[in-house]
Amino acid sequence: MSTYKARFKGSEQIADGTMAFHFEKPGGFDFKAGQAIDLVLRAPAVNDVLPARHTFSIVSAPHENGLTIATRMRGSPFKQAMSALAVGAEVELEGAFGSLTLHNDRKRPAIMIAGGIGITPFVSILRQAAKEQLTQSFVLIYSNRRPQDAAFLAELQALEEGMASFQLIATMTQIGQSKQAWSGPTGQIDTSLLTHVTASRLAAIYYLAGPPLFVEAMQDLLNETGVEDDDIRSEGFYGY
Repeated sequence: MSTYKARFKGSEQIADGTMAFHFEKPGGFDFKAGQAIDLVLRAPAVNDVLPARHTFSIVSAPHENGLTIATRMRGSPFKQAMSALAVGAEVELEGAFGSLTLHNDRKRPAIMIAGGIGITPFVSILRQAAKEQLTQSFVLIYSNRRPQDAAFLAELQALEEGMASFQLIATMTQIGQSKQAWSGPTGQIDTSLLTHVTASRLAAIYYLAGPPLFVEAMQDLLNETGVEDDDIRSEGFYGY
């Protein structure tokens, strides 16, 4: 696996408790939309152990000049070290790797199901699809507790408006705890919703990303609706 050096460009809050981190794109670094990298920090120390590493899906699309990752900001030593990065700090990137990439048969719809920060690889895929003006059918089912927890929601809504072949279904599971208004779907993703989405999209390929328990539950629901395992690709996001 190739290793690259990159400079940290800055960070920003993109949802409650969620930050995006931006890096220069190293020369010669290539990847496919949906793939991931290992971010390696050599300073500051993480529990006095160097180097420290964490796997992140790439939010950026391959055509973009920079590299962006996004993560929930929990209190782990690695996340604290990320927060302490100074603009211009040098990090190492290993990769890219991962198979959660768009299938080649453009006649088959792509149905993506994301829980929380599992949205990151799908943002990359949809940005690239918009750039290439793909006419392939895309559906994204995106589950969050509240609108303010939904990273990249406004961008995804804008992509839906600009892409005739893309449908966004964003649902909030704890809207009663939100101070932000929401007029869209609410509640957990269930067999009724999945059956409605899959009924008119025969031969679709399904992509799942989010916390491992979420991914496992979605795979079970898809199986219940008749989707075969061979048509499901998944990635569980541990510690994100």
